[in-house]
Amino acid sequence: MRTSSQSVTVVALLADPDVPTEIAQRLAQTLPARLADKSGEGRRFDVEVVSEPFTAGTEDLSTLMRRIMDRGTAENWDIVVALTDLPLHSHGRKLVVNLSHEHGLALLSLPSLGGLRLQTRARRAVEEAVLGLAGPQATAAEGPPQSQPLLGPFAHRFAPIHPGPVGAEETADLRYVISGPRGYLRVLVGMVRANRPWRLVPGLSKALAAALATGAIATLDSTTWSLAGALSAPRLVIATVGSVGLMIGWLIVDGELWHRSTEGSPEARQRERLYNTSTVVTVGIGVLVCYVGLMVINLVWALFILNGRVFASMTQTPLHATEYLTLSWFVASVATVGGALGSGLEKDEAIRAATYSKREQERRHALQDDHGDQPS
Repeated sequence: MRTSSQSVTVVALLADPDVPTEIAQRLAQTLPARLADKSGEGRRFDVEVVSEPFTAGTEDLSTLMRRIMDRGTAENWDIVVALTDLPLHSHGRKLVVNLSHEHGLALLSLPSLGGLRLQTRARRAVEEAVLGLAGPQATAAEGPPQSQPLLGPFAHRFAPIHPGPVGAEETADLRYVISGPRGYLRVLVGMVRANRPWRLVPGLSKALAAALATGAIATLDSTTWSLAGALSAPRLVIATVGSVGLMIGWLIVDGELWHRSTEGSPEARQRERLYNTSTVVTVGIGVLVCYVGLMVINLVWALFILNGRVFASMTQTPLHATEYLTLSWFVASVATVGGALGSGLEKDEAIRAATYSKREQERRHALQDDHGDQPS
């Protein structure tokens, strides 16, 4: 596939839809100049971005590498760097990058880079992979690719990333993986980042409308005033946890977001746990943001509408800042329960996109539609 004698090296960024495609498109704006500057010798690079669900239906590394290789051969690309937001596994470890020097291929799993400074980390990883693949190949006398300092800075910078085992029959000849509790946490944070939990907030418009209506009515109810004043801080915390937990559970159950693997392998079970944990964390962040927003709105509404004399006559307690905050806190919990009922009407794309299993189903459908449109 590689044609190092050419003056221009064609690099294709083959990206899964959504986050990988967005990252690839931003990379393509600066990658050619950065690669030319780092490679030296007057070498030029032409970077193309191709967005397609190349991971649809499988997470097997050998299958994915063959797909990438076939795609690159058909298009006559010199180097192919595939980007996916799926958490891929190799021999029980989380994959970071899979490389084939012979075929000029790289497969990068974005969640393994974590959730912070993802664009910068992805750029460094892609640059180092391309420069390593574009360089001179090792001969038999020079030893296997593992002896070359291809991604030495990459592994050091993103520790605990380290080289992983590669089977003799595999397309890849060099692999970096991440393992241990820190590795699990890094991948989980990366998956939550790819889920983009902030997109859940506008997606919960009907639930928020129901919660706001519930909160507005509850703020005017004297019984709510008495209950809020009688509750201690631990009970308010329990009410918060209960209402938020109810909202999270209802969204997951109603949206059928819980992933159940049909495979019985350890990697499939590990992947299932990652998927479901990332879904709970993603939905939880979205619900907590909504909860805080409800609390602020309820506080503003209470400051505007409540009368101190009426409040004191009903509760035998003067209306001070503590009473405003306690009432707003309690009403936010009550409103969140009301919002959970309203969330049953939600069918927004943002909620379905909060889980990897749903995105994978959509990718499979998109791939089937593309094949169906092709003439036979």
